[in-house]
Amino acid sequence: MSDHLSELVKSKQEYRYGFQEPDRSVLRSPKGLSRAVVDLISGQKQEPDWMRQLRYEGLKHFSARPMPAWGADLSGIDFNDIYYYIKPTERKAQDWNDVPPEIKRTFDRLKLPKYEQEFLAGVGAQYDSENIYHHVLPELRKQGVVFTDVETATREYPDLVRRYFSTIVPSNDNKFAALNTAVWSGGSFIYVPPNVHVELPLQAYFRINASQMGQFERTLIIADEGSFVHYVEGCSAPIYQKSSLHSAVVEIVAKRGARVRYTTVQNWSKNVYNLVTKRARAEEEATVEWVDFNFGSKVTMKYPCVVLAGRGARADILSMAFAGAGQIQDAGGKAIHLAPDTTSVITSKSVAQGGGRTTYRGLLQVAPAALRCRSKVTCDALILDPQSASDTYPTMKIGNSQVSIEHEATVTKISEAQLFYLQSRGLPAAEAAALVVNGFIEPLVKELPLEYAVEMNRLIALEMEGSVG
Repeated sequence: MSDHLSELVKSKQEYRYGFQEPDRSVLRSPKGLSRAVVDLISGQKQEPDWMRQLRYEGLKHFSARPMPAWGADLSGIDFNDIYYYIKPTERKAQDWNDVPPEIKRTFDRLKLPKYEQEFLAGVGAQYDSENIYHHVLPELRKQGVVFTDVETATREYPDLVRRYFSTIVPSNDNKFAALNTAVWSGGSFIYVPPNVHVELPLQAYFRINASQMGQFERTLIIADEGSFVHYVEGCSAPIYQKSSLHSAVVEIVAKRGARVRYTTVQNWSKNVYNLVTKRARAEEEATVEWVDFNFGSKVTMKYPCVVLAGRGARADILSMAFAGAGQIQDAGGKAIHLAPDTTSVITSKSVAQGGGRTTYRGLLQVAPAALRCRSKVTCDALILDPQSASDTYPTMKIGNSQVSIEHEATVTKISEAQLFYLQSRGLPAAEAAALVVNGFIEPLVKELPLEYAVEMNRLIALEMEGSVG
């Protein structure tokens, strides 16, 4: 880098969400994964036998499958040194004042109660292994909208849960989906009736507090015909010496003419392995939108997928990753075209600095029956210093010739001419670099609700402190 960049501040601010509260959990499983741990979790949730059997199936597949031989190095995960279930409190609250004080302090600092009051239609909060709070506006309940945790849904809406659970992401899909199936706890269940539009977002926030903990929430969203829902997910964790594991599964069913938007703003601490399976099925004329922002974590491997199963279905996948020192962000998207006249757009942007590594990994698959489908894949990487790196691994499997397919990829670095121009107008070097990065990701940030866009710009500024020099 030139002397123009050497003035950037070297010190990096503390990770904002690295605080922790005393562990006052009421129950925790022994470390390590076993049938006894699965029984403990299932017993705590008083599950029907079919769910317990599904957990056993997941455990069997997890034990039989090897670790992935591709992607990031996962050898640092010690599955025998993880708590697979930690119950933070005896009961779930429907009023913030009923949440235990130390847990309430956490979510107050994360501003979740404030956000709920100002611009959300419903909120769920998960702390370690359990949902500790869930609430949805009364007018939505009157319209038949269900927003709760999966455990409650299994008891109160058993037919819906049994019909769709583990159908979009089966227990043998991959090693970590199998692990989630065996030990899942918490997450969100959403059902939107036909032609109901949920105009304000529903949000869930997932917080790891305990050390050496695995968080395995399961989210199931069913948008019936002609409906609309926007679900926002936030994540964070304290900083510990030993690693934690986050391995979620998300399943979405978008019925005929429905539209689902799923926004993730992830900011895990840098001792968390974040290994997630997210997949949706879009039926005729349905639209599924993934808006995925990845900050923090030690390793992230996440590739939101849409299976375009009905004629005229559409997928929009927006993925953004920021990798700093010691981080690997392996992200991207997948679109599987099974039906005619389907459309997909995958847009990926990544920023690497301080020796971080970003990877775009994507799949575009077109079945022989998917005639006249259209797809565009764009992946752009911005590298801020010589120590950082970026890779692109696109896979395309095209089963017929009546398609329109576009793919483009770019790798760039910050233009010193841009920095010099901005600094000549009075901006400090760090602010100038952050402004360039903000401009680079702006097409994705504008897809966020205003409050989240402001937070995203703040996160960029925080990550850029001392990034170049």
